[in-house]
Amino acid sequence: MARVFASIMLLALGFSVALAADHSPLQDFCVADPNGQVLVNGMTCKNPSSVQASDFYFGGLHMMGNTSNAVGSRVTPVSVTQLVGLNTLGISLARIDYAPWGINPPHTHPRASEILVVLEGSLEVGFVTSNPENRHISKVLYKGDVFVFPVNLVHYQRNNGKMNAVAIAALSSQNPGVIPIANVVFGSKPDISTDILARAFQTSDDVISNIQIKF
Repeated sequence: MARVFASIMLLALGFSVALAADHSPLQDFCVADPNGQVLVNGMTCKNPSSVQASDFYFGGLHMMGNTSNAVGSRVTPVSVTQLVGLNTLGISLARIDYAPWGINPPHTHPRASEILVVLEGSLEVGFVTSNPENRHISKVLYKGDVFVFPVNLVHYQRNNGKMNAVAIAALSSQNPGVIPIANVVFGSKPDISTDILARAFQTSDDVISNIQIKF
């Protein structure tokens, strides 16, 4: 019994320590200092006395992104890189523009869940659950509709119409990161060996080589 009690106490102590290691802000704000020389998990803070309103401001999301590219979409991010006042706040934003039938290709955000609202047009959206189920959950959205993509799951969007579409996405990290599946698999530097990818995708080395050239 004593050993069980001791184990419970150690577990409780560990849990309380874990709760104490909170990444929430410990001050009103911590505006990022892009020129900071100290390496931390995030970005170092500017001197609060030098903080200005401009540190909390970003302008430009009213402007359409250039979708003249292979996938027919453009993401305009507003993360801590573009808006230093987001540092330690755990949020970021992005505008996504889609040409007719354009896609935001399958990708993941390793550090954030995403909630997306359609401002204009219609989008087919979806994500895939983790292995072994690999369940594909998808839905067609219209203006004003909202959809959530859970953290780190592969997801995508496609413009279903003949007109441009626009969406705004909010993410639960100041620096959510993005891993485009095709780019990382076929465009890594240096390349992943063609024989590895050929076996993984059950195809030939020539097919893989032809895909890698595109990335």
